[in-house]
Amino acid sequence: MRTSAFLYPWDVTGDPDAAARIADLGVRQVTLASAYHSTRALTPRHPAHRVVTAEYAAVLYPPDRSRWAGRDLAPYEAGDWAPGDAYGEAARALEAAGLEVHSWVVLAHSSRLGAERPGTSVVNAYGDRYPWAPCVAQPAVRAYLTALAAEAAVRPGARGTELESCGWYGMAHLHAHDKVAGVALGDAAQYLMSLCFCASCRAGYAAEGLDPDELAAAVRRALEPVWASGGASGTGWPAVRELLGADLAAATLAWRTRAARTLQEEAVAAVRAAAHPSFRVLLHADPAPYRTGANAGVDPAHVLSVADGVVVPCTGGGADTVLPPFAAHARGETVLAANFTVVTGMGGSPSTLAADAARARELGATELRLYHAGLASDPDLTAVRAALRALGAAGD
Repeated sequence: MRTSAFLYPWDVTGDPDAAARIADLGVRQVTLASAYHSTRALTPRHPAHRVVTAEYAAVLYPPDRSRWAGRDLAPYEAGDWAPGDAYGEAARALEAAGLEVHSWVVLAHSSRLGAERPGTSVVNAYGDRYPWAPCVAQPAVRAYLTALAAEAAVRPGARGTELESCGWYGMAHLHAHDKVAGVALGDAAQYLMSLCFCASCRAGYAAEGLDPDELAAAVRRALEPVWASGGASGTGWPAVRELLGADLAAATLAWRTRAARTLQEEAVAAVRAAAHPSFRVLLHADPAPYRTGANAGVDPAHVLSVADGVVVPCTGGGADTVLPPFAAHARGETVLAANFTVVTGMGGSPSTLAADAARARELGATELRLYHAGLASDPDLTAVRAALRALGAAGD
């Protein structure tokens, strides 16, 4: 099973030992961020710093100004956390250590875009905007994300790409000093709180035969028991149907699925048009189409007819749920990459990686992803190295 470790450019640039350290883990590939959202990241081994604060979503390379000239929306250049061509510098160091580099592109997730251009954001049924979540139904947003996918994915030397957040983002979001846990929002409430009511989505609901104002009112009514009881019970799509009603739930999902599907088709096509024929395009995905976030909800059969494969979240036993729906539609060359968090402090379990990966392989996984080699402690990396040696996972 080919194995790739996620990295940020700042994990590598300025650290002459970083590339060799990653290669010594036993991985053959690195998935290196080229366009990324805001974050605060620990760098426990870097000789020059310990904490990197990426203040806003940005590209980690110099964008092509001619590509973006005259466009309504354009990517932000990184600040001093990734100056110049940080991606390119890191990629060259990793390649020199014998590692294959694939780009890692975060698309529909940008708080700065939402703050400076609030009209681009998801708007919930109460009229609240989610500045971190660009609405993927809006034509200007879609054009921006498609162009960003092509540029950020096809970096010099990259052999493939992984597109994260290529679909709907919603209520769930790791935000600074979050204070949103007072009411437990299960699957159904998360879905209702993630429905967008911007002008584009209102038109989309109307095309499904819904009155957008009546739908928004129905969503608010459906959520009243959640606020009154302190939480919502039930999981999965049946809980959404129960809370909102089967017909309304189906109509909203039809609109949102169409918007997400066409964005995924357009983004992958744009990357393929810019890349060499053997360039691999994977999507970070969840097999439940109604889900939102970094692992965008998709229809497995559809997404595997568009992309070369998917990267799916498997930490904590998730492999048993997320892999089979994709495995049922896999073809000979389909990539099903099982993504495991290997940072103990972030809920990962590197000590059980060998067993977890073996289980994922039984369920159809063809590759492994390790999140995140730059964030992991030395003991975590030691456990990863031992697990990969036990698995023989470095080979193809």
